[in-house]
Amino acid sequence: MRYTKDPGNEGDTMAAEGLAHRTVAGGTDGSDGADGAVLRLLVINGPNLNLLGRREPEVYGRQTYEDLVDLIKEQAARKGLEAAVFQSNHEGEIIDAIHQAAGKYDGLIINPGAYTHYSYAIFDAIKGVGLPALEVHLSNIAAREEFRRHSVTAAACLGQISGLGFQGYLAAMDYLAQYWAAGQAVGKTSVAEGGSR
Repeated sequence: MRYTKDPGNEGDTMAAEGLAHRTVAGGTDGSDGADGAVLRLLVINGPNLNLLGRREPEVYGRQTYEDLVDLIKEQAARKGLEAAVFQSNHEGEIIDAIHQAAGKYDGLIINPGAYTHYSYAIFDAIKGVGLPALEVHLSNIAAREEFRRHSVTAAACLGQISGLGFQGYLAAMDYLAQYWAAGQAVGKTSVAEGGSR
């Protein structure tokens, strides 16, 4: 399930390029982006995140994907940011969304889902566009099955937020706003990890 909302005159052309999205506009009172305008973020969610609320609720919780998108919308409005949210179960569509983010967005927040563990193509796409990115995971991947403990995509990002549930997305939005406000002075780091290693 992907979300599409007509962005009107907000200048987002991803829908016209075949990528479904939902644009979330905040106010104009804060967080300047790379071009001095409102900070624009692209939030990308990978496979099976559309099943939130139904898929393994003991691991991922009972909140739905719609709840996640609404939370991102509320955070963007509170922080004076703009965000587009994209979800796909297909690796090529995720790569296309990353490519098309260059020049349109100031940062990426990505939960690659299972592609985290083996998609060197997504790693290359993140590195290739050169946008500051944070990898987010709802569950603490370090405390999960062995195959989930390694991320090949995190090395292309500024850091990884793992195990904070939906709050991880909010932390990523805050971090990227601070990153730009500080003139990109924030270094490459592990941003947050839920649970213990």
